[in-house]
Amino acid sequence: MPKKYQIQKSPFVVPTADGKLIEEHFGNATDGNSEISIAHMIAPAGWSEPFQTPEFDEYTYIIRGKKQFNIEGEIVVLEKGQSIKIQKNTRIQYSNPFEEACEYLAICTPAFSIDLVNREE
Repeated sequence: MPKKYQIQKSPFVVPTADGKLIEEHFGNATDGNSEISIAHMIAPAGWSEPFQTPEFDEYTYIIRGKKQFNIEGEIVVLEKGQSIKIQKNTRIQYSNPFEEACEYLAICTPAFSIDLVNREE
């Protein structure tokens, strides 16, 4: 009888040029799952991404530090123990303008895909 669970011991580490650590535990890159992605991330102090309008819902849970969200012009800052859901098709910019790294979990439904993130140049 096949197992009804899967333990992830080797997440896919997404190569980045900005010093951010992205470890995808489940999702497109790791196990081909296009329905959900779960990633552990560490954003270094001073990190930011371009604005984007993803075609997926994104849930973020802060483990340590702070993370800034520019949600269609409204600035929201989350701290350790807080979480947020950003609905798909919302223009957003993620950043960490603070002095310490931010560690967090990100869950996307459907799964994160570079084709669905719609980053601005």
